[in-house]
Amino acid sequence: MPLLEVKDLSVRFTRREGAPVDAVQRVSFSLEAGRTLGIVGESGSGKSQTVMALLGLLAGNGKVSGAATYRGENLLTMNEAALNRIRGDRIGMIFQDPMTSLNPFLTIERQMTETLQLHRKMSRREARRRAIETLETVRIPDAARRINMYPHEFSGGMRQRVMIAMALLSEPEILIADEPTTALDVTVQAQIIELLRELNRERGTAIILITHDMGVVAGLCDDVMVMYAGQTVEQASAATLFAAPTHPYTIGLLNALPRLTDDDDRPLQTIPGNPPLPGEIGQGCAFAPRCTYCSDRCRESRPALTASPAAAGALRACHRPVQEIMEVQHV
Repeated sequence: MPLLEVKDLSVRFTRREGAPVDAVQRVSFSLEAGRTLGIVGESGSGKSQTVMALLGLLAGNGKVSGAATYRGENLLTMNEAALNRIRGDRIGMIFQDPMTSLNPFLTIERQMTETLQLHRKMSRREARRRAIETLETVRIPDAARRINMYPHEFSGGMRQRVMIAMALLSEPEILIADEPTTALDVTVQAQIIELLRELNRERGTAIILITHDMGVVAGLCDDVMVMYAGQTVEQASAATLFAAPTHPYTIGLLNALPRLTDDDDRPLQTIPGNPPLPGEIGQGCAFAPRCTYCSDRCRESRPALTASPAAAGALRACHRPVQEIMEVQHV
């Protein structure tokens, strides 16, 4: 039985003027214990709103529907008190920007010990000891001294490690990481990814990684869900998706990655156009205006997410037969 199973999750925002905006549309996925799922796509594809909905952290004008079952309980129908007992405890969250997520007026100790005192009913002394141990786990040097510092006294990479430590305090079963390497230099990015890999391998922590970086996904994830304009367009194991992508959008993302084997004069490939704005998706495929393989059928009707011939369990949402796409790609 999956640790977390999401079925037909949709998120709609109500605007003061105009029609409602569907930010996420009928997204489904499951997460097994000890597995890592990557959710990828461009900015605005609905990645973050998907997990925010799971944790009850949508903006006030947002409404969620569907089901998200964690150990037999639907997270989407829980009251605030019940949800508070799970988020931050059994499900941890690493937010995208540690500088805005950490309180600049409180020491790291205060921000970490509050979590343990709330969820584990620890004394201040016990909570401080546990917080220092967790900071050492994520390789914060001289943790016993630095725990008394404020967020602005840490570098960007160290602040991200603090965020990871805060998410791990209660030893959650699921860790959600929202763009954990954004705005970090390449060396620090590699260190953060290696840290997440160790947590998954040594503690068996299940991870949901939200990112636009396919390279990070390749290095960390077991399974991948590709989102575009609030919809899932392809799902598969990481090995299958990188070896044999079957959706034009996924192919475009992978082709845009620079490779060490590229010629010096090879131009960087891009996907033409821009993602649609919320509320501007027509009746057809949302990717149709940017797709090389677009036909009249693509513009007129939205493709369903169905079984892909790439591998057992793989899914894709595209009208064009895989063979036609592969022939053009010369795969």
